[in-house]
Amino acid sequence: MDFIRTEINLVDFLLDRQAADIYVMIIHQNTGGGGHEYQLIFYGQNQFANSKDTLHFINEANNTDFENRDLLVKYLKLGLTPYIAHTKTAAQIQIQMKSPIGDSAKLNSGTVTKDPWNYWVFRTSMSGNISKDAVYKESEFNGELSANRITEEIKIGFEFDGSKSKSDFKYKDSSGNIERFTNRNNNYDFSQYIVKSINTHWSWGYEVNVSRSTFSNNKSRYKLSAGIEYNIFPYKLSNTKKFTIAYIADVRRNNYIDTTLFEKTKESLFGHGVDAKLTINQKWGTVYFSSKYHNYLNNWKYFNLSADALLDIRISGGLSVNIFTSAELIRDQIELPKAGATPQEVLTRRRQLASGYRFSTHFGLSYRFGSKLNNFVNPRFD
Repeated sequence: MDFIRTEINLVDFLLDRQAADIYVMIIHQNTGGGGHEYQLIFYGQNQFANSKDTLHFINEANNTDFENRDLLVKYLKLGLTPYIAHTKTAAQIQIQMKSPIGDSAKLNSGTVTKDPWNYWVFRTSMSGNISKDAVYKESEFNGELSANRITEEIKIGFEFDGSKSKSDFKYKDSSGNIERFTNRNNNYDFSQYIVKSINTHWSWGYEVNVSRSTFSNNKSRYKLSAGIEYNIFPYKLSNTKKFTIAYIADVRRNNYIDTTLFEKTKESLFGHGVDAKLTINQKWGTVYFSSKYHNYLNNWKYFNLSADALLDIRISGGLSVNIFTSAELIRDQIELPKAGATPQEVLTRRRQLASGYRFSTHFGLSYRFGSKLNNFVNPRFD
């Protein structure tokens, strides 16, 4: 915002949305190439009531933050120009519509650009951290590798990630003796998926997944999921509103590190579930709600029901309210080891623990009053 206010000073920036003549809502979504598609919706208010315009631009995956903000300001200027043209400050606008030498021929050639990679995008990353003091030492290493191809008709992906961590603790027991405890965790996850468009409302897909997690007593798990999704709104409106309902069936083969509470070292399971998600982005704020249900067909009493809700609303220029709530009813922890967990494993989160539910919430209310103008930038002693 500091950069925007510095680069665009022909207009006043207001803290009260309802007092502004133009309200701009900026939304972005991931693109297949790893970048973001930005959508800028310009809502005219007061003297520009009932006018509306929408602009799009792509921020490439390799762009820096500097390049990203330059693009954003460029399209903000483009979107604001038609409104400013009807004000007295129009005389101060300078417009250049001259392409660099050679670009005009390219723009008018009518040729379609061919992608030598056929829209495939490959990513790889590695990271790690090491920390240590007199009584504690921790190290963690992570790696990721993926190959994705995304078009309007199909999404194809191959993804792998793994991590390995180790923690050493030294402490005194009740007798004053120095004890040492070492905690090791490792996991990996590989998935391959295809999602295919059927029409503007329907799509189908499948995913193959292989994973391991010492935290979840998972020696190896092989899982195949397939499902169909319906979007009540056309997918092209997903920037501003989306309401999807998906049915997914799955089959999995679990091999456990330790014998489970149900005397299992390995088992095959069949399950299915429903996933519903609602997202609304409007001038007054954002509403998000999701709910998931899954149960095992082998035994219907093993199920999981979860819901997440987000409400972020600006009631007026100075009054805002936000609420986030997440809740889960857990009845499917079939992988828990029969031996349980030691106090050290509990404190270091080395093992997953039994729990019938999970709940968290965050809420906030803020109110600001005084000057509505917000034009000035002063970065001293930030």
